[in-house]
Amino acid sequence: MNKKTKISIDYLKCGDGIGVDPRDCCKCLQVCEPAIFLLHQTMGSEEKDPYDPKKWRVTALWPTLCNLCMKCVSDCPVNAVKVVQ
Repeated sequence: MNKKTKISIDYLKCGDGIGVDPRDCCKCLQVCEPAIFLLHQTMGSEEKDPYDPKKWRVTALWPTLCNLCMKCVSDCPVNAVKVVQ
């Protein structure tokens, strides 16, 4: 376990209804063996149809479980994931 690992997602590139829709991609979720990422609706966003939300994001919910394999970084098609130790 690495308690100092910082993982960030650039939401201008992925999610929040601005960048790539993470529901269509999910590469980081698929390649992460420790499963540190969570796909969820963007909290606090106003949607035209709250029963069919369009604004989603991926959050690194458990970064202390990261094994620094960097697959999430290398497999992200829009270079939205950054991992810093």
